[in-house]
Amino acid sequence: MTIFKHTLVTLCLFSLLSVVFAFQATAADNPYNLAPGARGKLCLDCHEGFKGTMEKKFIHTPLAEGQCTGCHNPHAADHGKLLAADPTQICASCHEDMSAANVRSAHQVVSDGDCVTCHDPHSSDNRMNLVASGSELCFGCHEELGQQVASNKFAHSPVKQDCMTCHAPHFSAENPALLRSQAPELCLDCHDSSKKTFKSQHVGYPVETANCSSCHNPHGSNTTAMLYDNVHQPLTSRMCKQCHEDPSSATPFATVKPSFELCQGCHYEMVNDTFNKDRMHWPVVDEKGCLNCHSPHASSEAMLMKAPQKEVCSSCHSDTIARQARALTKHQPIDDGECSSCHSPHSSDNPFILTEKSNINLCGQCHDWQTHSTHPIGDDVIDPRNPNLSLDCLSCHRTHGTEYKHFIYTETINDLCVQCHQQYRR
Repeated sequence: MTIFKHTLVTLCLFSLLSVVFAFQATAADNPYNLAPGARGKLCLDCHEGFKGTMEKKFIHTPLAEGQCTGCHNPHAADHGKLLAADPTQICASCHEDMSAANVRSAHQVVSDGDCVTCHDPHSSDNRMNLVASGSELCFGCHEELGQQVASNKFAHSPVKQDCMTCHAPHFSAENPALLRSQAPELCLDCHDSSKKTFKSQHVGYPVETANCSSCHNPHGSNTTAMLYDNVHQPLTSRMCKQCHEDPSSATPFATVKPSFELCQGCHYEMVNDTFNKDRMHWPVVDEKGCLNCHSPHASSEAMLMKAPQKEVCSSCHSDTIARQARALTKHQPIDDGECSSCHSPHSSDNPFILTEKSNINLCGQCHDWQTHSTHPIGDDVIDPRNPNLSLDCLSCHRTHGTEYKHFIYTETINDLCVQCHQQYRR
């Protein structure tokens, strides 16, 4: 009898626990206690215009299963469209593998949690619920690149078809620019370097071990062989050995001369003029020489610059660019990325490597110095604060910006003036 009672109690407890667990499972699966079969169907009773969404080729899994409450709260929410959580987090609650933390490069929209920029949250006729297909989607944000690709005479077929051939859409754990792998490995997935035509096109050099994008624009160009639009003359003439060792040597990509000495062979007038000035731009004479700023093969920038001028300059002068960004008054040449409007990129007789020996003459090319005509400036006017200096534009203005108006060094003009005119200090 005792055994029977214990068995009965055990069965009752088991039944009770089964009911509890079943209730909990039901509550988790149906937190709003909707009637059976009422989930997605109930929503569509009101949202009739949404029925067309269900007819598209690809439907988001929660919607296909009638789980509207997987993303939306049916009663009230702190977020737009009755989303049950912050839009930047709601996708990650299911797609945890899309986290862009601790990766080499991440798509900005992924970092921002703005998934709906690329994906339709309900359905689409495009795979992965993309709002557009192929490269058309990417060019929606990267408009300038899209326009460039459309105008190119020579197109890179993967770019026109689908950017994701080369780029990962969310992040790349190890590579820059969302690349699936780096050159040359990425390029060799399509281009067979063992073919005779490939070797002939590259004059016998083992470019399968080099960076393809040092010569070729991966997005296409208006130059044969998709070379960047500005090509170094030796490359155009297929005269690689003019600068590099023979392709059969142990170091085929080594240059036949170091630093600026190599460039001097052709650009002797420029190099000679550079060394005849009082002040040198240091990159010209260090180990890399001209290659600090210029691409030796081809570039999309004028003068074979490695990147837009402001970007090249900021690789060394990041503090100057940062100061300009903080400045209350911006110096227009810097904002326009035209540092060479004021500075010579190679050398100068001016201490700041300016294009004019006199600061006054340089500033006067844009600014009307007559506005300061009552104030003495020039080589013959000694700065009262330092007898070793003369008064010029830079005595009062810092051309790369300050936290004050008009590039001045002090908060007010009066504070600046009394540095010299101390008799008026109050």
